[in-house]
Formats: sequence, structure tokens, C-alpha cells
Amino acid sequence: MQGSSHISFVKPLEALSPITLEEMDGIKLMNRIDTKYLTTEATLLKILSKAADAGYRVLVTQGMRISPYDSVYYDTPGLKMFYDHHNRRLVRQKVRTREYVNSGAAFLEIKRKNNKGRTKKKRIRIQDSEMLDFKADIPACEFLAGHSWFTADELTPSARTAFQRITLVNKDLTERLTIDTCLMFRNYRTRLGVSLQDAVIIELKQDGRAASQMKNILLDLRVKPVRVSKYCIAITLTNPLAKTGRFKEKVRAIEKTIGNKLVTI
Repeated sequence: MQGSSHISFVKPLEALSPITLEEMDGIKLMNRIDTKYLTTEATLLKILSKAADAGYRVLVTQGMRISPYDSVYYDTPGLKMFYDHHNRRLVRQKVRTREYVNSGAAFLEIKRKNNKGRTKKKRIRIQDSEMLDFKADIPACEFLAGHSWFTADELTPSARTAFQRITLVNKDLTERLTIDTCLMFRNYRTRLGVSLQDAVIIELKQDGRAASQMKNILLDLRVKPVRVSKYCIAITLTNPLAKTGRFKEKVRAIEKTIGNKLVTI
């Protein structure tokens, strides 16, 4: 999948002090409230400048301030997890494998949202060779059966999401901000793919609704909260047979933000 040309964030990120994974241990936020935002790479340059002035720090892994992520979302043949979200089921799950490319670490991850809007994530280490098929991994299969509504035999790869992630942490270590750029999706069932071009998806992750400097920064730059799921947008854009009515407005919002149409290939 080919995307449009992208802004380089290497120099802007050098203005932020680094933080290591070990230092971030106290803010894993595995039980959290997420607020998502949608913007462009041009606006992200301004966000990073203001974040540096506010004392935010940037996660550095393997000497890099930008980390490639590769995720495979699993679903049933009938796309139950997609439709649970589409049909506004409050309590829902997503199952994925994810590789943190810089470190080579791969995990089977289960995300569950409860009826209070809180997200809990559980995960188990797998081999990177198991990203597309972990059925032979007995501990992983037992983990899935014990922490989700599904068994490994019910699920197959549905869609891939690949992106570049920047992670910021505030100076008080009370919140984490993930910033995803260069987003690209591929549907394993239809073989269609799409790039989100210069769209940027930001997630502010907190254990509660405490005051946040970043919320003020985003407000000042007119970056508004938006409810968006990478997996659901991927299916909406790459599966012409799926019922996607609820998410089409999300696609239009992305196109309006970037000022361009999203085209599958």
C-alpha cells in the first residue's frame, strides 16, 4: 500500500526530553478512559511544539522517537466484533495480535470496553511468526478462551493496521498521549487496502478525567474529540459487502479533515 508524502517529525521530536519504557511503568493505564482526536500532520507540528513548551516527554525505544506498529485484527466470519461496535453495543471486545516493530516484541491482545466507557486491555506474549495464526500456541489459545468470549477456532485474520506511533507523557506522569501517523489498512478477506494519507489519530489515555494540559493545547488548535476505531474504519473502507452506515460519517470526517478522498487499492 502506497501512501502520500509525509512530513518528517524527527527534528520537532528532538525538542522533547526523552523517557524510557522503564520510566513509564507507573502509567501503563491498562484500565483507562481514552479520548480520541483527529487532525493532520501540519497541525501535529504545532501540537509537538506546544507539547515541548509544556514539558511533555517523548518515549524513546531502541534509540527511536517514532515506532512502527503492525496489528492484525481478528474477527468471526460474520464480523461479530465489528458489528457489536457498529450496533452500539456498550460492552464489546476486540482481539488482535500486535508487533512492536522496533523491539520485535509481539503480543495477543484483548481489549474490552465496559458500559462505563472504560477500556481494559490484557495481553500475552507470542512469537512474531504467530501474528497471522496463533492456533498452535496453547498458552495463547488458553489466554484467549479465558479472557474473551471467543476461542481461537472461531476467529481468523480480518484486517491489518500499520502506522507510525509517537508516544508523549506529561511531566507529572499522569497521562499518556499516542499519536499515530502514516496509517495504512489492508483487508485480509477482500484484499483491498487504503492509506489515510496525512490524517493523524491521537489518543489521550488517562485513568480518570483529571485536568490535562494537552486537552487545552488541542482545544487551542481547534482539534476536537472524535469517536473513531481503526479497525472499524478499516472494514468500512475495505469491505464493500459489510453494513457500514454508522461509520460512513467517520470516513467523511477524515476526508474533510485531510481535504481529500480516501481511495482503496
